[in-house]
Amino acid sequence: MTLLDSGEDVGAIETIRRGVHHSPELKDGIGVTLLLAVLASVGQVIVPIAIQQSVDHGLRAPGGPDVTFTTWAAVAAAAAIAVTSWASYAMTARLFTTAERGLATLRVKAFRHVHDLPLLTQNTERRGALVSRVTSDVDQVSQFLVYGGLLFVVSVGQMMVATIVMIVYSWQLALVVWTCFAPLFLSMRWFQRKLAEAYGVVRRQVGVLLSAISEPVVGAAVVRSYAVEDRTQARIDDAVAAYQDASTRAQGFTVVSFSLGGVSAGLANAGVLIVGIWLGFAGDITAGKVLAFAFLVTLFVGPVQMGTQILTDAQNAIAGWRRVIGILDTPADLVDPGPAGRVLPHHAVDVRFERVGFAYPGGPPVLRDIDLDIPAGRRVAVVGETGSGKSTIAKLLTRLMDPTEGRVLLDGLDLREVSETSLRARVVLVPQEGFLFDDTLAANARYGRLDATDDDIAAAADEIGLGDWLAALPEGLATEVGQRGESLSAGERQLVALLRAQLADPDLLVLDEATSAVDPELETRIGRALERLMSGRTSVTIAHRLSTAEAADEVVVVDRGRIVQRGPHTELVRQDGSVYGGLHASWVAQQSSRVE
Repeated sequence: MTLLDSGEDVGAIETIRRGVHHSPELKDGIGVTLLLAVLASVGQVIVPIAIQQSVDHGLRAPGGPDVTFTTWAAVAAAAAIAVTSWASYAMTARLFTTAERGLATLRVKAFRHVHDLPLLTQNTERRGALVSRVTSDVDQVSQFLVYGGLLFVVSVGQMMVATIVMIVYSWQLALVVWTCFAPLFLSMRWFQRKLAEAYGVVRRQVGVLLSAISEPVVGAAVVRSYAVEDRTQARIDDAVAAYQDASTRAQGFTVVSFSLGGVSAGLANAGVLIVGIWLGFAGDITAGKVLAFAFLVTLFVGPVQMGTQILTDAQNAIAGWRRVIGILDTPADLVDPGPAGRVLPHHAVDVRFERVGFAYPGGPPVLRDIDLDIPAGRRVAVVGETGSGKSTIAKLLTRLMDPTEGRVLLDGLDLREVSETSLRARVVLVPQEGFLFDDTLAANARYGRLDATDDDIAAAADEIGLGDWLAALPEGLATEVGQRGESLSAGERQLVALLRAQLADPDLLVLDEATSAVDPELETRIGRALERLMSGRTSVTIAHRLSTAEAADEVVVVDRGRIVQRGPHTELVRQDGSVYGGLHASWVAQQSSRVE
C-alpha cells in the first residue's frame, strides 16, 4: 500500500465526515434541503390516506356515497402531489448546486496537492491513477451526492412515514411487512462491507486502466517504431479484463442483495393480502384501510429495492472519496513558509552546501557529506558518471527536494526558510528537455513571466541571440508547438526553454544540460544562447558534454554520491588516474568516433 492509499481503511461514516470537511460547501443550506426532503417524503403518503378516506367515508358513507367528501379528498390529494413535486424539484436543485460547488472545491484541492507531493511519490504512482483521483473518482462522488444522496434522503423519509401510517392503520400488517424484510435488513451490514471492498478494487483498477491506455498514446512513436502494437494491446486488454473482473464481482453482490429485496417484497405483498383479508373478515380493519395498505406497501417496498442500487452507488462513491482523501492526506515534503518566509535579494547569489546528504525513503544514500561553495556570478559544471548523484544536486539546489541531512544555502539563507514565490522568481531550472504545452510558442515562453507581452518576449529572444530564429518561423510567436512541443525539433524545444529562462530573469540558473542530438548549426545557436543566458548570473550546469566543462570557471566531479575533485578543467585533466581524467578520455573518444 502506498501513501496515496493510506485513507482506504477509513470507515464509511468517517470518510463522509472528512469529505464534508474538505468540501464545506456541502453543508450550505442543509437545513432547508432537509425540510424540503421531509415535505417530499410526507407528501407520498397523502394519496393512500386520501384513498382510505374516500372509500371508508365517501363511497361507504352511512347515507350512501358522499360525492362532496370524495371530491374534496381528491382535491386535497392533488394539492399534496403538487406540493410534493415542488419540494422534490427544489430539493434536487439545491442538492445539485451545493454538491457541484463542494466537489469543485475538492477537485481543486486534490489537483493542487498533487503538485505539492514529493517527486518520488509522483514518479512511483501511475499517472493514470493520479488523474483518475481528480476526475473519475470525484465524478463518482458527484453522481452519488446528486442522485443517490437524493434518493437516500427521500427513501428513508418515505419508509419512515409509510411505517408510521401502517402502524396507525394496522400494527399487525405493519409487523408482517417488517418481518418479511428483516433478513434483508439484517444482512445489509455484510453487503455493505463486501461492496466497500469490491468497489475499492474497482476504483484502483480505473487508475490502472487509464495508465495502460494513456501511456501508449503518449508514446505512440515508440510503440510503432519497435512494432510492439500487439504487446501494447495485450497490456491494455489485461487492464480491461482486470477492470471487468473487478466490476463483475462488485455487481455480483449487488445482484444478490437486489434479488433478496425482490423476494422480501413478494413475501410482503402476499402476507399483507392474506393477513389483511383475514383481519377484514374478523372486522378488525376496513376495506379502505386494506386498499390503502396496498399502496403503503408499495411506498415501503420501492425504497427498499432501490436501496440496493443506492448502496452500490454509495460504496462506489465512498471508495472514490477515500482515494481522493488519500491524496490530501499524503504529506507534502516541501513546506512553503509562505508570507513568513525569507526573501532573496535580486542579484547574483552565492551557493553553499553544508554537509548535505540525501537518500530516498528506504534506499541507500545518494549523496554523502557534500560541502560546496559557489561564489556569486561563478559558472560551475557538475560532472560524473550516470547515477553518481549529480542530477540530485540540481534538484536540491532548486528545492524540488529537500536534503535528508545538512543544509542548502543561497546568500546564507536555508532554502527551507525561503518563500516559494521568492525562490521561484530568483532560481530557474532548465531541464534536459523543456516541457512544452499544447499552445503557441509565446504562451509557452510566458511560463517564464506570465505578464510578459509579445514585445517583452521578442526583446528576450534578441538578448540571447534568438531573434532571427523567431523571425524565420512561419507564424513567429504565434507558432503552435503541438502536444509536448512535437511540432518543433528537439533542438528548437531547447531554444524555447532557454527563451523561457531568459524571460524569467533569474539570479541563479541551474541547467541539466540536454543530450539530444541536434545538427551542428543548431548546437552552435544553443551554445551562443546559453553563453548569453549565463552572463552575469551564478550558474550550475549538470554537464554531459566536454565543451561545457571546459568553458566553466570550475568543474565539480561527483562519484558515488561524493565530491571527489574540483577545480578548473585545465588542472583536473592533468591529474593522472583521476575520475575526471577517465571521463575526459571517454569524452574525447566519443568525439573522435562522431567525427569519423
